[in-house]
Amino acid sequence: MDWGIFALRLYHYILLLSQALAASGFSNRTLFNVIWLSIALVVPLLFWFPGRRTNKVWFCILELLLGGSYYVYSVIHPDLTSKADYLLPSLTMGYLLTKQSLWIVPVVASIPFSYQSSLRLSWEQTLSIGTDNLLFCFIGMWASFVARAYDQKNKLVIEVEQQNRLLTHYTAEIEKMTLLEERNRMSKELHDTLGHSFISLIMSLDASIALMDSKPAEAKDRLIRLRTLAEENLDEMRNIVHEMGEEEESSLIRQIESLADRFREHTGAALTLSLPETERSIHFEVRQAILRVIQESFTNALKHGKASQLHLDLRFSEGNLQLSVRNNGQPIDKLNYGFGLTTMTHRVERLGGSLHLSSGEGTPAITEVRCEIPLKGVILHEEN
Repeated sequence: MDWGIFALRLYHYILLLSQALAASGFSNRTLFNVIWLSIALVVPLLFWFPGRRTNKVWFCILELLLGGSYYVYSVIHPDLTSKADYLLPSLTMGYLLTKQSLWIVPVVASIPFSYQSSLRLSWEQTLSIGTDNLLFCFIGMWASFVARAYDQKNKLVIEVEQQNRLLTHYTAEIEKMTLLEERNRMSKELHDTLGHSFISLIMSLDASIALMDSKPAEAKDRLIRLRTLAEENLDEMRNIVHEMGEEEESSLIRQIESLADRFREHTGAALTLSLPETERSIHFEVRQAILRVIQESFTNALKHGKASQLHLDLRFSEGNLQLSVRNNGQPIDKLNYGFGLTTMTHRVERLGGSLHLSSGEGTPAITEVRCEIPLKGVILHEEN
């Protein structure tokens, strides 16, 4: 739109220049008119040029002073051949109108009154010319409004396209993160569950192999129980998959008791429990995290610490769930967080909790895993 208005203004001054140059006989007056028109054409463009300069206020001022004065001069001198109305300059100034240059509207409308007395025009003729100028000024203002609306629409379209691209990228990233998180979650579940189950199976198989020659009947009985344990482990894996999909409510205390019974039966270790009489309703992920911490603690106590006695203490406070698993295994000289401990720590911290491992020499030496998870915060987080 800017270039269209620019072309109309250029046409106006080129027409006047051609009329001045086409006059019969070249005189000083003709040269004066050509110079005046050239200045009126060029100087305002120093302040407004499409795509380069945008000082619209000064453009309008110079347009009035240079172009408007020449228009009045050409009307007062009837012998001039380079005559034209002031409609296209009025349209240009209306197009470039700003809040700081609103005063130009009445000035454009009052230009004919400056030469009314010289030409002895009637009020009707003067008002007609002023109205025409004012009309073209309003047409320029309307064109400016349309141009701004068109530009805003284009900017909005570009912004919407950018937002759509960002949204598409964001959706892809969220999907990627969700898949990665679910894969990590599955790997942790499999490690925690299978690791604990295989430790129990290996220890029971070792005992059965030792009894194979001396007590075949007892070894057979152990193998039968091992088969039952393998079936239970398979059922547990199925329950995990089912719970991850359905997140059904189940009793944490009953699950801990069942886990402890299997642990005692297949490892021979002495395990005591200190559990609350009443149980609070907790979220699926909190329940799973506690069970995996218990399983990993039991497994590490037997595998690395060679523990024979273990004690589990579970408590519900007003806003937290507190777990402690102690064993009398060999003290840990250097605490190295392998995959299992790292997985436990990340699982608990993801729920806003904390996990600590301590080991020290004493009589007897005690190694302890302490875990604390906030209950209210986790539930609110999941509900949101």
